[in-house]
Amino acid sequence: MVTIVFFELTNIDLLLQNYFYDMQLHTWLVNDDNVLLDLIFYSGIKKIYIAFALALLTSLVFFYKRPLIQHYKQGIIIVLLSLIIVPSTVSLLKASTNVACPKHLTLYGGDYPYVSVLDAYPSDFHQEKKVKCFPAGHASGGFALMALFFLFKSKKNKRIALVSAITIGWGTGSYKMLIGDHFLSHTIVTMVIAWLLILCITTITHLVFKRIGRNIK
Repeated sequence: MVTIVFFELTNIDLLLQNYFYDMQLHTWLVNDDNVLLDLIFYSGIKKIYIAFALALLTSLVFFYKRPLIQHYKQGIIIVLLSLIIVPSTVSLLKASTNVACPKHLTLYGGDYPYVSVLDAYPSDFHQEKKVKCFPAGHASGGFALMALFFLFKSKKNKRIALVSAITIGWGTGSYKMLIGDHFLSHTIVTMVIAWLLILCITTITHLVFKRIGRNIK
């Protein structure tokens, strides 16, 4: 809530987004038609998320007796649940917030007035359908990988996993900002939501495993 209120009370989103848009040429800093960048930061990375989640699921279903899987089973479950729950939650929020993307705004050649998350659209503005740009959906997959922090055992590997996940999340999130799909606040809020959900998933998973352990004893 503090994050949302901070961006509600400041113009940081617009000030930063102005650097990514050429007012004279009416173009964004990065063209969303760039096939290579789309493959790296959008379509390609989405396939990697799905493949990774399927690999984790396969390891739990078909190789659960292997010592390595048993050793990391709790962490694998946390990561798998995070990869499912985080993007799904963000997607549900996107469908209900009705916040426009930068490229939709009249400021950047679109048809929508600029309205913050907590404000309503002007009464004289006719909206044909809801827009779904807040929070940042695409970055949620990368930030869901922050759950890898709870997969590894050593502090070094935990740090590497967390930094790598944040880098992936911000890499994809920044790409969407550069093509006019999201504001800075959209990506930050997604990261915060992802981390809070991961903490909830981790806590519940720990409690379940602890309960199961007691029942076995």
